[in-house]
Amino acid sequence: MSPVAIHDLANMSSEARTRLLERTEADLTDTIRKVEPIIAAVRTRGDDALVELAAKFDGVTLDRTALKVSASQIAGAEKELDPEIVAAIRLSVAQVRRFHEAQMPDNLWLSEETEGALIGDRWTSIDSVACYVPRGKGFFPSSAIMTAVPAKVAGVPRVVIVTPPGPDGSADAATRFIASLIGIEDIYLCGGAQAVAAVSYGTETVPKCAKIVGPGSPWVSAARQLLSNRIDPGSPAGPSELLVYADSSVPAALAALELTVESEHGPDSSAFVVTTDRALAEAIAAAVPQFWEAMGEYRADFSRTVLNGRNGGIVLAPSIEAAFDFINDYAAEHLAVLSTLAFELLPRIRNAGEILLGPHSAIPIANFVLGPSHVLPTGGRANTASPLGVFDFMKRSSIAYLSQAAYQRLAPAARTFAQYEGFMAHANSVSEIRDRILSNSSPFTGP
Repeated sequence: MSPVAIHDLANMSSEARTRLLERTEADLTDTIRKVEPIIAAVRTRGDDALVELAAKFDGVTLDRTALKVSASQIAGAEKELDPEIVAAIRLSVAQVRRFHEAQMPDNLWLSEETEGALIGDRWTSIDSVACYVPRGKGFFPSSAIMTAVPAKVAGVPRVVIVTPPGPDGSADAATRFIASLIGIEDIYLCGGAQAVAAVSYGTETVPKCAKIVGPGSPWVSAARQLLSNRIDPGSPAGPSELLVYADSSVPAALAALELTVESEHGPDSSAFVVTTDRALAEAIAAAVPQFWEAMGEYRADFSRTVLNGRNGGIVLAPSIEAAFDFINDYAAEHLAVLSTLAFELLPRIRNAGEILLGPHSAIPIANFVLGPSHVLPTGGRANTASPLGVFDFMKRSSIAYLSQAAYQRLAPAARTFAQYEGFMAHANSVSEIRDRILSNSSPFTGP
């Protein structure tokens, strides 16, 4: 039996195909039930609840004064790191900043498409954002870069980081260095659902924020869902997921190598190769175990669990049309197109958070140092949602100015709409009543 599952679409019922499209985060009912008392505790008891929950979930003893990372710990973080990771962080920050500066919209645009009227948009930043940096299965300082740098480029006045405390009760040194590098002064030691609750309600130490962004566990996703009436939850970024489209123009081993990338995140990840070539599918499956041997047992176990189950392996499609129908229905977080015809295949793709074209567009480069944010829509949301970018930290205000001539030309139609919909004050506002008020010929005494 192959150590990697092969799912044959041609011999699969529609119900089985639908199950293949499901993610591990699809049903948060049980998690929501567990999260509700956590949220209630933070709402009613603030910092005291955060301290108790750090002991319960993180195994760390904190006092209230330790919830906020000190300025000296942020300023001195670089000295705790090897020069190699310092250089990598500096490169990543520069690349991500450059990409998002290019993404910034014009602050204001106005057009006279309608004669005598100026209409357009004005962009301004949101007031505050919390960037969630997870820590459960390892250190993830890149998440600080991919969330906080776009927020700073967008001009958000207050950007804070929330992250679980490590075993020693401190924030990861790389995350602290990133904060110092990009000008963030506020890091708070709280993780999971309690972090979402803290920035939703505010505590004695943690400020209330307008929005929270960043990847997290199902507990984080459940808390965002429950608190969406208190804070903008952003686009949920759940367990990692990857589709790889592969054809015979690339080595089977390359597809196998990429297949292990996202599957090592955890047993709740999803990772599939999609191909129309049975011989290639079998060759990919045979090549995967050699990469498990090179990964270390901790991550290899995650990958084995994913690739030999319903949430991973190889999807064998009967045709290229069926292959891309599956790809678009899946709407993956990451989509790698391993083909020498990658650009020719691009028009077939409608739904994907990130599309990496060709054999050299390696997922880790995109994840860490290329420039676009690696915070991408998961759980099939890439069919309507987009990667995190400066637009997530900004909002538009419509701007309009009408000359007298434009008003006179457009008012009758507006009045007709108002009368049809039964809004008489609207109708009066674009009637001769307005004309009399503006003419100053006589005071308004009634219709």
